[in-house]
Amino acid sequence: MDVKKLNTAFLHTTNSLLHKCITAWNGVKNQPRYLKNAIAVGACSAMLVTAPAVYANEQDSTPLDTIYHVYVDGDYIGVVNEEKTVTELIQDKIKELEEKYSELELIIGEKVEIIPERTFDDNVSSSEDVLLKLADKLTVKAEATAIQLDGESLLYVSEEAVAESVKTSLLLEYVSESQLEQFLNSEKEELETKPEVDENIIRDIRFSEEFTTAEEIVEPDQVLAEKEAIKQLQLGTLEEHTYTVKAGDVLGSIASDHNLKVSDLLDLNPDVTTDTMLQIDQELNVTAFEPLVSIIVEEASTTAEEIPYQTETKEDSSMFKGDTKVEQEGEVGKKIVSYEVTKENGKTVKREVISEEVVKEPTTKIVVKGTKEQPSRGSGTLGWPAVGGYISSYQGMRWGRMHKGIDIARPTNYNILAADSGTVTFAGSRGGFGNLVIIDHNNGIVTYYAHLASFDTSVGDTVSKGEKIGVMGQTGTATGIHLHFEVYKDGQLQNPMDYLK
Repeated sequence: MDVKKLNTAFLHTTNSLLHKCITAWNGVKNQPRYLKNAIAVGACSAMLVTAPAVYANEQDSTPLDTIYHVYVDGDYIGVVNEEKTVTELIQDKIKELEEKYSELELIIGEKVEIIPERTFDDNVSSSEDVLLKLADKLTVKAEATAIQLDGESLLYVSEEAVAESVKTSLLLEYVSESQLEQFLNSEKEELETKPEVDENIIRDIRFSEEFTTAEEIVEPDQVLAEKEAIKQLQLGTLEEHTYTVKAGDVLGSIASDHNLKVSDLLDLNPDVTTDTMLQIDQELNVTAFEPLVSIIVEEASTTAEEIPYQTETKEDSSMFKGDTKVEQEGEVGKKIVSYEVTKENGKTVKREVISEEVVKEPTTKIVVKGTKEQPSRGSGTLGWPAVGGYISSYQGMRWGRMHKGIDIARPTNYNILAADSGTVTFAGSRGGFGNLVIIDHNNGIVTYYAHLASFDTSVGDTVSKGEKIGVMGQTGTATGIHLHFEVYKDGQLQNPMDYLK
């Protein structure tokens, strides 16, 4: 038997069948999913095994063995004795990461081809080296769904259902479930109708960029959980940056150094206010979050709104100055207003009035005020009751008891002046007050002037604001020359400082 001729004839037939079996293998569907598009094994082995039958009737029966040539992405790796050593290697490679990425569908990232060959010489001594080389070439990838904005893949989730859930969760940040459901189930004509009063219609809900998905093969650690994907789309980053406060730092300088406004810096650090004393080595969040995508919501609404009334003031010379009366009560009007509002991530960026209808005009409020002068009636604003001087003692607790007024000492001269126009109701001596003048200003305010050396007025006199009523002294319980001044309103003691200008 001529072995050389037999081998030549066999290889010629085998090459022809090999092309056919590789084509047939591309249609194989029943392999495990993690081997899909990764292995082209000798499903055609049966064809190749039958090749020697062409010669079986013409040649003596010399035994043939099968060896397996291994290719990765078209590059020849070597030959092995058994096909299962390659498939087991691939299975083991995937199993190494299955527990860590249990939610993902793992596959081999490269295309592995296993081409069988029948040969008289099965002496393959390098199988172990080939498997080691193969193991080094293979990488484990994950089948994932890419979330794309305007066609650009930004991040990956495990499957299409998760991507849809991410999309819905982003929308529900700015509309309710019922609003979203109503929008999705409404016809175009319904969305364009004019809302009734107190009704709100969602005209449109959309992303600022086109939100699409695509199936891709990626590194397993690139695949995000649903919550992580939502956060990254909302914030633009999953990594927060902090700044450690140094000596001399203030909020303004820290914000400026990180391209932030002070208000932004405060928003990022809820525990810090403009009054907070920064401490050295204190850590502040300085991450400027920018969402990767914005949600645009267009709304239409119709509301009933009040029209405020105007106030008109009339003067009446028959009424004393300071007196007022309402001649006509004011009433608010009413109008029906329709708006078109556009919001971006919950913030109003456009608000347009579409229509406005007044259903009730407002009624003007008319107030009459008096202009007639009344010398005995005060204006309500008190003047300084002395000529210069300073406050030597304020109202409050003093020497274990309440000091009801203020003390004015060291004036330019000792004249005591009426703080406002009014009628003198007392002018005489009264206990610790010494010589005392009391003026009723006929508007609920009464003033006391104590420790006078002498009087320039009498009970029943009408005095004008700033008119001299006596001379400063130290009569009664007084430690020196000064004026003790008290103020009462509707019988209740007041702090003079609330009235003096």
